[in-house]
Amino acid sequence: MKDNKQTVELEFMINATPTIVYPRLSTPHGLSEWFADDVNTSGNVFTFIWDDDTKRAELVELQRNKMVCFRWLDEDDTPSDRYLTLELERDELTNSLSLHVVEDLLQGDDEQNYATQLWEQQVGTLKHVLGA
Repeated sequence: MKDNKQTVELEFMINATPTIVYPRLSTPHGLSEWFADDVNTSGNVFTFIWDDDTKRAELVELQRNKMVCFRWLDEDDTPSDRYLTLELERDELTNSLSLHVVEDLLQGDDEQNYATQLWEQQVGTLKHVLGA
């Protein structure tokens, strides 16, 4: 199954501090401001809701003001080998903050292009929410 995925890696500059951005990456309320229409949790399982689509992911790693990592769950709630990692990194020289997005996708012809466009749109919404 591991050969049946591809990975998209993107970096976005964010004009805000990690303490302001991090709650938008790690909490249901914060994620529902920009990533999904609604987000619910039950334990470490996050349910992301967009229009008529619902995806579930298990929170597998959390580093305060630094990184959040989710493992996507399959239809029957079994863990997949696909992950979504959102990581904040501060450049020590310029003091600028970047958001690194690494997402494993199912193999598909246009999946990577579609995911890149979608992330650009979603991070644009995040920047708007942050006023950045």
